[in-house]
Amino acid sequence: MRKTITATILFILIMSINSQIKFTPPLTERIEVTDTLHNILITDNYRWLEDGTDPKVIEWTRAQHDYGVQYINSVQKEHPGLRDELTKYLDRDYYGMKSKKGNRVFQFIRRKGYKHFKLFTIIDKKEILIWDPMGIDSTGRTSTEAVYYTYDGEKAAVSVQKDGSEIYTVYIIDTRTGKIINTPLENVSGFSWTKNQRSAYISIKTKKDIEEQNPAKTYYWTFGEPVEKAEFIGMTNDSSKDFFISDTRYSDVTFYGESDFVSNNLYIRETGTLKEGKLIYESNVYTAFVKEAIQNKLYIYSNENAPNGMILTAETTNPDYKNWKVLIPEKNSVIENFEITKHNIITLEKRDLVNILVLHTLKGKEIKALDIPEFGNISGFWYDREEDSLYVNIVSFTSPSKVFNCSPKDFKWRLYYEEPEVVDMSNISGEIKYFKSKDGTEVPAFVISKKNIIFDGKNPVLITGYGGFSDGIGIS
Repeated sequence: MRKTITATILFILIMSINSQIKFTPPLTERIEVTDTLHNILITDNYRWLEDGTDPKVIEWTRAQHDYGVQYINSVQKEHPGLRDELTKYLDRDYYGMKSKKGNRVFQFIRRKGYKHFKLFTIIDKKEILIWDPMGIDSTGRTSTEAVYYTYDGEKAAVSVQKDGSEIYTVYIIDTRTGKIINTPLENVSGFSWTKNQRSAYISIKTKKDIEEQNPAKTYYWTFGEPVEKAEFIGMTNDSSKDFFISDTRYSDVTFYGESDFVSNNLYIRETGTLKEGKLIYESNVYTAFVKEAIQNKLYIYSNENAPNGMILTAETTNPDYKNWKVLIPEKNSVIENFEITKHNIITLEKRDLVNILVLHTLKGKEIKALDIPEFGNISGFWYDREEDSLYVNIVSFTSPSKVFNCSPKDFKWRLYYEEPEVVDMSNISGEIKYFKSKDGTEVPAFVISKKNIIFDGKNPVLITGYGGFSDGIGIS
């Protein structure tokens, strides 16, 4: 919905600008700086603008701003009520999606007047504040980067950074009281609780490491002990790859290895030991990750000779790549995620710009595409094995974000959470239309417009497109 508002603002500005008036902002001085990186000479003419405290940069910024305001005022007609409508949307309470950990429910909320989102837990239907970054930095320059909950939801590791430095500090809190229960962990770039919920895998990356492009070092840290006592686990040879490690909740195996965007290796070992594991997969051109391990069965996602992805299985007793078996083969649609329920397998697949849920048997046979409770795109879904419940987050251009849940036995959807509506979208419609390209290919696109508009080619249109990460083109 926020993207829709942004696009609307841009649309109004574009359609209001008189192209007869030339846009001539103040010139920007070029000061040449050269560096040699990886034996390649790189020239940067505008590095001097990076120092926001330099009086010369401040003067440049003010001049650009003043000219921009002057230009917009000269070419854009006034839109009565627009400021009030935008203020209503921007200056409001923001509610993050509710998340459930164990038997606990958490939610980030930023109300009017808050500088940052605060974390609340809901106990006996009451919202209890348990984390506010202003509590550790009253200047408001420290923001929450991520929260990592234990399986039971009783503890959380809160990662924060100051001034966008990408240097993170982690605080462990009691999620019933919000009390900080450990000495802050400095320079932590990655955090993952272990299965026992009393220790964690932490990755350390200092400012010096970032400047020198050194890879992060990963350690096994026990709650309550100083970081200096943490046991080194591993690291990559260079910063272009990431070292990963995680325990599995419903099995007694741990996976670790190295990965980048196009390749990875994968090791397995018994949970609770730090002995060297067994290499079960390695590739320089493909990736494979264990998405789920339940008792002695592994469920693996891979793109090996399957650009759209596929799902494989293996046994913990015979986990080597040669023993993997295809469970759900590659399809015409892109498999983006999947969940193994007690009753079936559900895949999240992208077809014609939108994500859909597809139901399979536990043996991998496709049954059907599932009906979802409302039209929209599925931005995420997850399965709670303890309560045997499936959750789906649906977003659209014409309504606030909503979360529904159901039992994977009957798929009778119930509304679990709805983002408050602050903008009237009742006169807006959104649909997918197909357009023929030059070679006759049918190209899908989102079309967002006022209801009952006549598509006669006379309406102004804003076309936006994005080609990364398999995303498509949106037309408004």
